[in-house]
This record gives sequence, C-alpha cells and structure tokens, in this order.
Amino acid sequence: MKYLFSSLLALGMAFSMSADDKVVEADSTGFKFTDVKLVKTTSVKDQNKSGTCWCFAGTSHFEDEIMKAGGDSLDLSEMFTVRQCYLEKAVRYVRMYGSTGFSPGGSILDVPYVWENYGALPEEVYSGLGYGEEKHNHGELHAVLSAYIRAVESNPNKKLTPVWLKGFEGILDAYFGKVPETFTYKGKTYTPQSYAESLGLKADNYAAISSFTHHPYYKPFMLEVADNWLWGQYQNVPMEELKAIVDNAIDKGYSVVWAADISEGGFKWKEGYALMPKGKSEGDMDATELARWVKLSDKDRLDSKYDIKGPVEEEVITQESRQAMFDSQETTDDHGMVIIGTAVDQEGNKYYKVKNSWDTNQVYDGYFYVSEPYFYAKTVSILVNKKAIPSDIAKKMK
Repeated sequence: MKYLFSSLLALGMAFSMSADDKVVEADSTGFKFTDVKLVKTTSVKDQNKSGTCWCFAGTSHFEDEIMKAGGDSLDLSEMFTVRQCYLEKAVRYVRMYGSTGFSPGGSILDVPYVWENYGALPEEVYSGLGYGEEKHNHGELHAVLSAYIRAVESNPNKKLTPVWLKGFEGILDAYFGKVPETFTYKGKTYTPQSYAESLGLKADNYAAISSFTHHPYYKPFMLEVADNWLWGQYQNVPMEELKAIVDNAIDKGYSVVWAADISEGGFKWKEGYALMPKGKSEGDMDATELARWVKLSDKDRLDSKYDIKGPVEEEVITQESRQAMFDSQETTDDHGMVIIGTAVDQEGNKYYKVKNSWDTNQVYDGYFYVSEPYFYAKTVSILVNKKAIPSDIAKKMK
C-alpha cells in the first residue's frame, strides 16, 4: 500500500505520537456499535514506523486461516516476508533499469507469494528487530536500501558485478537478521519452507478480487496500482458481488484482507469509524498514513471540517461513481487491513469491523467500523479464501 515515507522526511514531520495524546472514549463519538458476526482472529499488531501494512494484514489473515482450519493461534513473522519482497523488488528494479518502483509498499498478493516461494517463520524465530529498536522503524533501513539499489542500477562500471545482490542481502542481514536455514520450534526442526508446509495453507487457495469497469467482469486483469509490483492478476466483479463475497466470507467464518483508500475526511481512526458523509466525499491526503505519524492534535485540526457526532446521511455509491473516484485518483491504494466481522450502529446502519495494524491505543483497541457506502467507494481490492466465494459468483469467474 502507498507509503509516504519520503514525503515525511521532506516535510520533517514527527514520526511518533505524543505521550500526551489521549485515547478517545467510545461514549464521546456519538456512535454505539453492536457486533453482529465476528470471526476468530489473532491479536492486533503494530507496524509502527514501517510501510508494511500489506504484510501485517496478509499475515493476520493467514493466522486466522490456520485457526479456521483448527490450528493453533500463532504469531507469524511479518519481517521475514518483508525481507523476501525487498530482495525480489531489488532484482526487478535493476532488471528494469530503475523504471519500476522500489518502495516498502506491497499488495494483498505478496504474503501468499512469499509463503509459496520462500516459506514462513514464527515471530519468535525472526522478529526483524536486529537494529536496536523495540518496534519496527524502517526510516534508516529504507533510505540505505534505496541508495544502494540506485547506485547499482546506475551501473557505473558499465557492467554489473556478480556480487551486488550479496551486498544488498548484507544490509538486510544487518537490520533484520540472517534467515536461519533450519530452526527448532516447539520441539521440531524446520526450514522456512517445511514450516509453511506444516501449517497447511496453499497460495492457490486464495483469490484477489476487485471491481472496476475499465476491465471486463469475470476475467482476470492486472490491477494498475504502484504496489502491485508482482504484476499480479485480480478477478473483476461488480461492486455488489464484491460485497457479497465479503458478506459470505464473514458468515462462513473467514476473514478478508482489505486494501482500501483511507484519504477521506470521514476516515476517523481515533474515533473508530469510516464514513462517506453526504456532500463531503472529497479526498484529503492529511487523513492518510501521513497522519499516523503527526500529533493527534494536528490531525484533529486537519479533520475539523468532518466533525461528526453519530450516524449521518451518507453518499449513495454507484459503480460509476466508484470508478470515477479511482480514475480521478481520489481513491488510491493507501492501506491494507483485515475485515473480521459485521456490525450495526444504533440506527441499524450496517458496518464491517476491521482490524488494523496501528497498535491498540485507540477507542476500540485497534479495531474500527467501516460503513457500507465507504466500503463500496473506497475498496481497492480484497483477498479471500476461494471457499468463501458464493458458488454462483465463483462459477462466473470460472
């Protein structure tokens, strides 16, 4: 998902929340949410100062899938996946003469891709915190990796050496730690590949799905967002069927990876909801992940025009208006999260309950509620177990 790291550096923004910032109390928001259906999910994690929401979302989903299949509640390593993606991004960047992206961002396809090709590790075996921090802080890491790979791509020798990738791996080793060839976990010895195999998940069992009119429905297409660096294929369905897939998944006990735009003023993280208030649907970049690292008091000022206290009338979203927001870049690929349930507010309006990766110091302990209009308007894509897709829609997608 889009990561505003370079913008933050350029603007000199503070990366950490103030110790004086207070968590909003639920009673002060004007909303009263009642959970209707929840699926089993593991604990909320914190991506902290890293652009790795895509990995936290995908990893959480796979942890949920393991529990859904009757397995244990596990804590899997996000940074093992991030490391492998960095390696592949570096190779592609050099092969493409620097004309492809090199960023911390990623797509909903990256976790299953790494799982299939490299395996997985438990968090306690590979935390990726080999550089003296208690929480992930990738500012220096990404700056160093970017400088290195751009120097290699410039090809000052007029011929690439055979060792440039070893140097890149050396940087990853220094910050994340070396990947163990074998490790012992709960009394058994594994490789990353054999550990992933032991958990029983296969990448082929998952489908990436979106809903846009510039491609035909029920045929795969390459979603044109920068973080789809794998050039992966997505299925395309009408937006009502996209929602039907999510509804069916939750009903059957499956969580859903959700890639979405959070640049709307109606996205209120502290207050725990995301809405599309009628007449106020323009995007505001101050509400993206940029605001995650400025003082919450500053974010309050930026969002003051969206002073919402309780349910309000929302925009009616159509396939055409959804497409127009994507085409005009009002809807962008901002952030990856996990849909883990459904809910209603005090007026009976329907919502999805979403698990985020911004720690738990928030009104609903790291969760928030997304209205149906917001979902229709701002969903970029989802990743879901194929078993969760209604049979009539699956048949159309072949």
